[in-house]
Amino acid sequence: MKRNWKSISLLLLALWFAACGNHPKPATIQQSKSEVIYTCPMHPQVREDHPGSCPICGMTLVKKSVQAVQAAVITLKTVLQPVNSAVISGVGAVRPVERMASDTIHTAGYLAFDTRTYNNIAARFSGRIEKLYVKYAFQDVHKGQRIMDVYSPEMVTAQQDLLFVLKHSPDQAGLIAAAQQKLLLLGMTAAQLKTLVKSGSAFYSLPVYSPYDGHVHDVAHSQMNASTGTANTAVDYAQNMPLAVKEGMYINQGQTLFNIVDPHRLWAVLKVNPADAGRLKLGQPVTVHVPDQEMAMEGKVDFIEPTLQTGDRSTSIRVYLSNHDHSMKVGSLAEAEIAVRPKEGLWVPRTAVISLGRTSVIWLKDGAVYRAHAVQTGAQTTDQIQISGGLSVQDSVAVNAQYLSDSDSFIKTEDHEAQ
Repeated sequence: MKRNWKSISLLLLALWFAACGNHPKPATIQQSKSEVIYTCPMHPQVREDHPGSCPICGMTLVKKSVQAVQAAVITLKTVLQPVNSAVISGVGAVRPVERMASDTIHTAGYLAFDTRTYNNIAARFSGRIEKLYVKYAFQDVHKGQRIMDVYSPEMVTAQQDLLFVLKHSPDQAGLIAAAQQKLLLLGMTAAQLKTLVKSGSAFYSLPVYSPYDGHVHDVAHSQMNASTGTANTAVDYAQNMPLAVKEGMYINQGQTLFNIVDPHRLWAVLKVNPADAGRLKLGQPVTVHVPDQEMAMEGKVDFIEPTLQTGDRSTSIRVYLSNHDHSMKVGSLAEAEIAVRPKEGLWVPRTAVISLGRTSVIWLKDGAVYRAHAVQTGAQTTDQIQISGGLSVQDSVAVNAQYLSDSDSFIKTEDHEAQ
């Protein structure tokens, strides 16, 4: 009996040593972690140490390193974070760049008449146009030039009243002065009045003279040009249409007949992108190039239009130019460089910032997760935007913020909430 117990003890001891010999050594376990494994692309929980097929879907297992598989593991806590403040994504990231913004804005536009030089010629009295000396749009006229002859019963009556007083009451200085003043206010010149008194005969067809120098513009076409700002269309239309004022037509007192525009003064109307509009200030130097005439002029930003034209999201600025040699033509295309003060700061691509009204948001990279973060923005260029607060050089942000933003949810940042 004792011999049997001894045999059983020896057998158990041998089995124990055999079991211990089959366990891998600690060094072997450490080595297996650096080896490769085979996993299924569709079922990453399947891991084998040899090639084969996935027992779930039958796909061929893909060879990967243990470290790569461990690095790809995202905890359940990370996945369950709210999508309005954190997003798991492989979208590219970029670091802010500390640099100076460009000191030149490149823009283009066109040449137009300076509407500040538009002067109206209106009828001082009612009547009929007997003779018209202005025949077409853009005709040159000079101050004092005869532009038409008008028959006016009102003017004839006023002249006859003066002649009657002069003839029957030559000693009534007050009546004579009042009659003369009435004729002057109605548009008669001092020379015409002197001729009337000397000849004693009334003008039945009274000459009308231009009080301004410039080009003749039809009233309707000038109003179209001034209101729409489409210089090319208005000019072409005016060139192909006759003047609305013609011989034989009746005019009323106060009716505007022509516009006289000074061709020596022009505007360069330049269109600036909204991204550069915030960098504009009055008085900034501008170099205007007119490719058609191969000429360049120096000017400055004289006016920044406070409104946007219909269908045009760009900001229009005006540069006042002198055209005394008439070398510049209205409607010509113009190119310009505007010198602006460069700004130093952190700059990121414009696509990295999403505007939510009063709040600007970027997606800050935190490992495999992007977190919404509110920032303060400054100047903008065509493809860059300055970050004035809320970001450092060491941070990484998503290149495309809109791609990570869900339009149907609220984006929640660390500072406050915004839609």
